[in-house]
Amino acid sequence: MAQPVTIAISTDFLSVYAKLPKNIQNRTNEFVQKFQNDPSGPGINFERIRGCQDRKLYSVRIDDTYRGIVARQDGTSTYFFLWVDHHDEAYEWAVRRRCAVNHATGAIQIFNVQYTEAAEEEKGEEYEFPLFHAISDADLIALGVPVELLPFVRSLKTQESFARACCQIPPDAFENLAYLAGGIPLNEVLDMAASQKSDLPVTDDLTAALQNPVTQKSFVIITGEEELRQIMSAPLEKWRVFLHPDQRKIVSKNCSGPVRVLGSAGTGKTVVAMHRAKYLASQLKGEGKILFTTFTTNLVQDIQKNLQKICSYEELKAIEVVNLDRWVHMFLQENGLKEELTYETDEIWREAIERTGNELDQPVSFYEEEWIRIVMAQEAVTLEKYLAASRVGRGIRLDRKKKMMIWKVFEAYRDLLKEKSLYDIHTAMLNAAYFLEKEQGEPRYRHIIVDEGQDFSSNAFRLLRKMAGPEHENDMFIVGDSHQRIYKNRAVLSQCGINVRGRSTVLKVNYRTTEETRKFAIALLAGIPFDDLDGAELTEDICRSLTSGMKPEVRNFESFEAEMNFLHQELQALQTAGTPLENICVVAKKRATMEDCRAFLQKKGIKCYKINKESDDRTISGLRTATIHRVKGLEFHYVFIIGVNKNIFPYKLPENQSDPVSIRENIAADKCLLYVALTRAQKGAYITSSGKPSEFLTGFFPD
Repeated sequence: MAQPVTIAISTDFLSVYAKLPKNIQNRTNEFVQKFQNDPSGPGINFERIRGCQDRKLYSVRIDDTYRGIVARQDGTSTYFFLWVDHHDEAYEWAVRRRCAVNHATGAIQIFNVQYTEAAEEEKGEEYEFPLFHAISDADLIALGVPVELLPFVRSLKTQESFARACCQIPPDAFENLAYLAGGIPLNEVLDMAASQKSDLPVTDDLTAALQNPVTQKSFVIITGEEELRQIMSAPLEKWRVFLHPDQRKIVSKNCSGPVRVLGSAGTGKTVVAMHRAKYLASQLKGEGKILFTTFTTNLVQDIQKNLQKICSYEELKAIEVVNLDRWVHMFLQENGLKEELTYETDEIWREAIERTGNELDQPVSFYEEEWIRIVMAQEAVTLEKYLAASRVGRGIRLDRKKKMMIWKVFEAYRDLLKEKSLYDIHTAMLNAAYFLEKEQGEPRYRHIIVDEGQDFSSNAFRLLRKMAGPEHENDMFIVGDSHQRIYKNRAVLSQCGINVRGRSTVLKVNYRTTEETRKFAIALLAGIPFDDLDGAELTEDICRSLTSGMKPEVRNFESFEAEMNFLHQELQALQTAGTPLENICVVAKKRATMEDCRAFLQKKGIKCYKINKESDDRTISGLRTATIHRVKGLEFHYVFIIGVNKNIFPYKLPENQSDPVSIRENIAADKCLLYVALTRAQKGAYITSSGKPSEFLTGFFPD
């Protein structure tokens, strides 16, 4: 009886497949299905490759001009699809490659055996020693470098030459070397590499090595025609099937209580959260529901669409995806409250101040922040509780008399909301928590997934705790990054009844941005303290990007028109170079700046698509345009950040703004806003200004 056939497809195969003409993609897809049914059938032409150094590599006939490259060990029925190309290019690729199990890591690696000679000396680049001169051969091997590539790795002399070598070194080894090149101590990198190793015995058996977590970062096993169809229909969406070993561990780990996952922009936090939701849904067996919630409304549709790509129908039925504010509003309506939710409260605060004749010389923002940061955060909803509340972290000292004056403004504010049949989100969350406490029976949700956790308030987390019920297995899964805190909400999870100690992890690999963009974005945040969502300060930047590219370009112009002319020229150049407008986004902080930009570009014949609060529909053609807040969670090949001017980043504060803590927080929030915008870019970013540039850009202009 013949052994069942196992097909494993590599991430490189999908990358090159995505670049093929559509008709060749269709033929390749049909061929893989036919091959899966019978590898020895007519028309397969499964043949060894002349001159190939690896006897495990074979060619297969896609059509008259295209060939696939497949690896197989004698005596096995597992086939590895590695490459597809025009026949000459496919053979050239194959004769230089080796497919083998790395004896140090147990993972399958595909690498170029001809890159063993010393690399050419980089002209014009200064270096004292080769990049990895201080690392022993034994340690390089322990980090996954194939023995055959040791001479090549040792020949790399600069960061630039190392970045260009990313396609020549196996991805798992390149990742570890990138940490070393970025300054992470050898012992820490060795520990990280060891943590990803499988407990399975290491042999030369490729089939057995498919079970290695590091291998599964680069290969997916096809179990049926439907799975093959889904993967081949969107080959570039590799996040759906290829998880990093660290991500895979987090997704499938059973925990006794809440879990926190931290990671800088581009590390795949939302991807992990979605796969976690799928995993938990698969375990429910029809009992209970999962809430997947996020702070910003524009992420909800994207999350829903992406869950549809990885979840079965039954799994999807168990997952409710909703912005938390919307959930609160709907829940209160279910409980008979008819007031409308409002975020436009500045005028109401002004009216409250005028109604009470308050004599304190403080701006509206002071009262609003006091309301949010003290009254709502500590549920100090009576005068007595407010007088006793801690004000640690507030920059202006208040005596008892001043607090009582402020409380009159709070009372007037609440009265005005009631008169207008409105409530703010913070009051709404307190009301929702009150109704939840009265409910009997099982909690609303068995599991809760929280994305963008850094933007949730203390009120929000206390409400989520009540929605999940008492602490239980896998009850909450929270992902976030305080570098992206742009709404000034701040919570300490342990103070909200959410204990994550011993159940926390940090994602370290940036899959989106280039290392140049990542470093630039982090440099903008220098001097700002960041927290781990539970009160402790983050002190290390251990994230690394595995791709390299252009440094962000910073330009200042005499006028807005000159700034727009530069933007128009660069957009034309990118289009000429082959980048569709759909993969480029122009963002600004001010809505008015964005409207003026759109009007200018449309007069120049550039079609613009305005990203709304729901999602970015990439099937609609045109240049993407939005305020920075709207693009959070999205990504594009190129990003232009316009209008980065003085008194915009940061806004010029009122003259009576005297709270030093609020001033620092405003500056930090605006720097984080720039960080968010920059880290949407996959290949390159531009920052432009006109007139006087923002002081944030001091030191970043070219010499």
